[in-house]
Amino acid sequence: MDEFSLGRSDIAGVVLAGGRSQRMGRDKAGVMLGAESLLHHVLTRLSQQAPLVAVNADAAAEGVPVVPDRFRGKAGPMAGIHAAMVYAAGLPSITHVVTVSVDCPFFPADLVARLAAAIEHPSQIAIATSEGRSHPVFGLWPVTLAADLEAWITTDEKRRVRDFLLRHDVTEVAFPLHPTRASLLDPFFNINTPDDLVEAERWLEALRG
Repeated sequence: MDEFSLGRSDIAGVVLAGGRSQRMGRDKAGVMLGAESLLHHVLTRLSQQAPLVAVNADAAAEGVPVVPDRFRGKAGPMAGIHAAMVYAAGLPSITHVVTVSVDCPFFPADLVARLAAAIEHPSQIAIATSEGRSHPVFGLWPVTLAADLEAWITTDEKRRVRDFLLRHDVTEVAFPLHPTRASLLDPFFNINTPDDLVEAERWLEALRG
C-alpha cells in the first residue's frame, strides 16, 4: 500500500479568534503587539505556511474570510475547530485544516509542515507539544471529522478538547524552544493578560535582535 502523504495544497488554515478574552478585558484579535495587531501577526505567519487562510471570529477583519461558530453562544475552542472543519470541507481539494490561536504570535514557522509530515493516514489528527505540554488548538484536523465533532459538541457537557481527542487516533509533534538573544522562548507562549502582553513585547524585541 502506498505511504500516505499530505501536501501543502491539501491544507487550509484557520485562526481561532472567537474566545471570550475575559482575562485580557478586550478582544485579543485587536490587541497591538509592536506596530501590528495580534491577528495580523498570526495571520501573517499562518499565510506563509498554508495557501488558504481564514479567521474564526464574529466579525470581519484583515480582509480574509470569516468563519463564525455554528453553535449559539460561546461553545469553547472545539466549536471554533468545528467551524474551521466545515469551512475547509467546502474548499476544492482541501482534506485537512490546521488551526492556530490568535493569542500565540510566535508559533513555529514550520508548524504546518511538521504536523503534516507526522500524519500517517487520512483520518489521523496531529497536535503540537512543547516542554511536555500539549497544545491541541494547534492541530491538523481531517475535515471528514466535522460531523463527529458536531455530534460530540451537542452531547458532551464539558466540551474539553482532550476528551474529543481520546475518541480518535492522534499523533503528537514536539517543538523545541526557540533561541533568542535573551533566552529560550516557548513558541506557544500565549497572551492571556495585560502582563503577558508586556512579556510578549520583550520577546518580540529579543527576536528582532
